[in-house]
Amino acid sequence: MNLSRLERLLGYEFKNQRLLVQALTHRSHSATHNERFEFLGDSILNFTVAAILFHRLQREDEGDLSRIRASLVKQATLADIAHRLELPQFLRLGEGELKSGGFRRPSILADALEAIFAAIYLDSGVASVQTVIEGLYKPLLDSVDFNTLGKDAKTLLQEVLQGRKFALPVYNVVATTGAAHDQQFEVECHIAELDLRSQASGSSRRAAEQAAARKMLDKLETALPKAGAKKRVRKVAQLTLPVAVEQEKK
Repeated sequence: MNLSRLERLLGYEFKNQRLLVQALTHRSHSATHNERFEFLGDSILNFTVAAILFHRLQREDEGDLSRIRASLVKQATLADIAHRLELPQFLRLGEGELKSGGFRRPSILADALEAIFAAIYLDSGVASVQTVIEGLYKPLLDSVDFNTLGKDAKTLLQEVLQGRKFALPVYNVVATTGAAHDQQFEVECHIAELDLRSQASGSSRRAAEQAAARKMLDKLETALPKAGAKKRVRKVAQLTLPVAVEQEKK
């Protein structure tokens, strides 16, 4: 396995490349896998991102810093970074995981990235891994809106409406389909003062409400061009993977 391209994308060259190989090894492939590395890498990542935000965002309080950090270290964000590193082509997976598309699974990609952080730490120490993490996160930190990062669509919609002194939207379930173990909920979001409605479906009422809120934010871009609704949604979407992530069950 030629890992030189991955090292170039990381901006780090391993002294002991066996550490990198283990970080890329899923438990389905070998008994010498990356789960312990993942445990260590997760702690390193959380501390490093917390330190970056502490120094970069001087005015945010503890609650805002925690919200922003949670969004930056969540599975979808890590998997997005993993795709930028072309990580799927370097993963070492067992035959079953390969056949089932494990190299595309967000959880496997996120775990492997955390394991790589641990491997760099074991190879060269904390300063080296923090430099790598800072380099990987710089494009995200330079482009996101920290006021909206980590907030869901319903929260953003509420803030837009409150900023314009409008009443909060009303969400109603208009239809429920499917068997009890596999239901789909159709939810309508209604803003009476603007006579605007949006509908969306989801595998839970909560998921459907969030989807309807996202659609309503797009409608508000036309109805209230100065509200910046579309911009808010776009900023949040920058950290969302273009792959399927299971919707939260009710």
